[in-house]
Amino acid sequence: QVQLVESGGGLVQAGGSLRLSCAASGRPLSRYSMGWFRRTPGKEREFVAAISWSGDTYYADSMKGRFTVSRDNAKSTVYLHMNSLKPEDTAVYYCAAQTSLVVSTAPSYYNYWGQGTQVTVSS
Repeated sequence: QVQLVESGGGLVQAGGSLRLSCAASGRPLSRYSMGWFRRTPGKEREFVAAISWSGDTYYADSMKGRFTVSRDNAKSTVYLHMNSLKPEDTAVYYCAAQTSLVVSTAPSYYNYWGQGTQVTVSS
C-alpha cells in the first residue's frame, strides 16, 4: 500500500508556471511507475504525464514542451513542472502510482491515487 499526497496547486495567470509535488509514503517510490492526470467538471480523468521507475517519461500531446515530469526516489516525491500555462489547463491534478513495469496512460491501470490539487489559470 502506498499513500500519495499532492501539493503545489493554486491560482496563476496565463503564461505562468507551477510545480506540483506528489509525496509518497508507505512503500518505496522506486517500486512504482507514476502518472499525473487531471479532471475538469463533467469530463473524464485525462492523462497528463507519466514517468517509469527507470525515469522514462511520457506526455500527452498537448503538454509536450510545456510540462516536465520528474522523480526523486530518495525523497519519495514526483514532480510536475508546468510552464506556459493556459486557462484550459485549469483542473484538479492527481498523481497516481502503478505497480506494472509497463507505463500506462489509462487511469484504470493505476492502483493508488492522491486526493488531487486544484490548479486554476486565469486569462
